[in-house]
Amino acid sequence: MVTGKPNLEVFAETLLHLAQAQDDILVVTGDSRGSGKLGPFGKALPDQIVEVGIAEQALVGISAGLASAGKKVFAVSPACFLTARALEQIKNDVAYSDNPVKLIGISAGVSYGALGSTHHSLHDLAVLQAIDNLDIVVPADNFEARESIQAAVSHPKPIYIRFGKKPMLHLHSADTKFEIGKSIPLRDGDDMVFLSIGEPTSRAVQASQLLAEAGISAGVISMHTLKPLDKMAVLAAARRAKAIITVEEHSVYGGLGSTVASLLMAQGVYVPFKAVAIPDEYTVTGSQDEIFAHYGITPEGLAATAQQVLQGVTVP
Repeated sequence: MVTGKPNLEVFAETLLHLAQAQDDILVVTGDSRGSGKLGPFGKALPDQIVEVGIAEQALVGISAGLASAGKKVFAVSPACFLTARALEQIKNDVAYSDNPVKLIGISAGVSYGALGSTHHSLHDLAVLQAIDNLDIVVPADNFEARESIQAAVSHPKPIYIRFGKKPMLHLHSADTKFEIGKSIPLRDGDDMVFLSIGEPTSRAVQASQLLAEAGISAGVISMHTLKPLDKMAVLAAARRAKAIITVEEHSVYGGLGSTVASLLMAQGVYVPFKAVAIPDEYTVTGSQDEIFAHYGITPEGLAATAQQVLQGVTVP
């Protein structure tokens, strides 16, 4: 697999290209022009960017007002602050009021690394899933990042899209089709299936390659849309595989793992299952790679977890 750019850079480049052809596309940002890679956007289209400073609640409220006037608004801010400080505005001004703002959470998950828990966004998927009328997309690579922004421009509902900072591996073939709400199979396999969302997906693909060398057929599905979840794909995978493992850069509560587990139980589909996520504890400090390694979100860690689950071992 070839390494590409950080999804955050692909987001900014794609948005600039789209906005140059559509002057009703606006960016509202809170002191994130640099961290959001929006410097070129501001220089090229100064009349299409609004800087509100470090004021996330105002950022979301202003974005909702512009969207209600017919603008296609991208509200850009670090995911940890956007979805915590401005949660009430997201709930009331955006979702409840049905203003189709495109909420862009940058430097998501543990991308901020050593800055620690104040800057980690391991809560965002959980809190936003609980809000009606808000879709959630977490791209796994540059292709999904680009396609999600292109789709978001005309998306009729409020939507939250989450990006990290690290260069991503290319996971998709040239003829891949992207649709919000439809997962994308990356590798076939019936012994077990990884259901993965966001940046850890490349680790799941690499883990499936390691498992193949051990004679285990491991499928991988990119669940880029958490809400609406591709329920048919999840159920089909669980009915054909001997085990299911979800992988995500989020708390073990309220993200992909707990959502999939709830669906399987509700449908009466019982299969060995493990959610690989950040446990309910003080998160270790370190780079994204170091944190992933600590919690087993690596090719080797995921392969080992898969083997244990298939052997009937209870994995803590």
